[in-house]
Amino acid sequence: MAVYLDPPLWPAHGTHFSHLISDKSLEELHAFAAAAGIPERAFDGDHYDVAEARYSGLVAAGAVPVEGRVLVRKLIASGLRIPARRRSGSLKLPLLTRWNAVLPGHDALFLDLLDRWGEEHRKYHGRTHLLAVLEALDLLTGPAGPPRTVLLAAWFHDAVYRGIAGQDEEESARLAEDRLAHAGLPDAEAAEVARLVRMTADHQPEAGDGSAALLSDADLSVLGGEPAAYARYLSAVRQDFAHIGDDDFAAGRAAVVRQLLQLHPLFHTPRGRTLWQEAAHRNLNGELG
Repeated sequence: MAVYLDPPLWPAHGTHFSHLISDKSLEELHAFAAAAGIPERAFDGDHYDVAEARYSGLVAAGAVPVEGRVLVRKLIASGLRIPARRRSGSLKLPLLTRWNAVLPGHDALFLDLLDRWGEEHRKYHGRTHLLAVLEALDLLTGPAGPPRTVLLAAWFHDAVYRGIAGQDEEESARLAEDRLAHAGLPDAEAAEVARLVRMTADHQPEAGDGSAALLSDADLSVLGGEPAAYARYLSAVRQDFAHIGDDDFAAGRAAVVRQLLQLHPLFHTPRGRTLWQEAAHRNLNGELG
């Protein structure tokens, strides 16, 4: 039974913020925060956001300092965590933790990408999708984890999204080339990220292209969801194209589904096929039926 605090890594308002949680109860968390003079407005559902200037004082007051990943595990174990997909906000904690694991020290780039993924017009192709792709990569590669280029490609693959097939992927790839060059990545690594982003235009990696197979499978993993999850996916995709009439959308969606069913294989990694292929074919054929 303790209150925990991760390092001040979240950039906002000209400083960096930590997250304060309890592994016991919200009552314990609120009592600690009140005693420390943290305002109620800093509470965000299952944690408090606290500025970097407060970090040392909170540790002195009894908060236990831990790494971000440890804090997330303790919050999950406590039963107090609000699942990421139930949050209507930014998903900042799980995404920041993952960003700092792949490209730490580049706060401005993280914020730029977070803003892009949070654009108002995105319903499916938003932050929840980004997190789902990153989690799918974990499933495909655990416990070793995916290459950095694959992770960065996941972050950039829908960074530009206007609903224009092919053009969105090309502009996202060019954005990756530009931003990663400014971040100091070697040219070859930035070019590989851009190549992987471009591959998501058709999800047809070449035979033996392991990195492209990972990203393609992770991006399409939503197709292999349980019926309720798949229904939510379809609803969100329809909202992405709310500006298109029902008949035109139905025709366009049917064409996309037929194209996906013609991909052989639909999933390119052995683990991806095991995890999602059977359900994906069932879901896609169900749509056409």
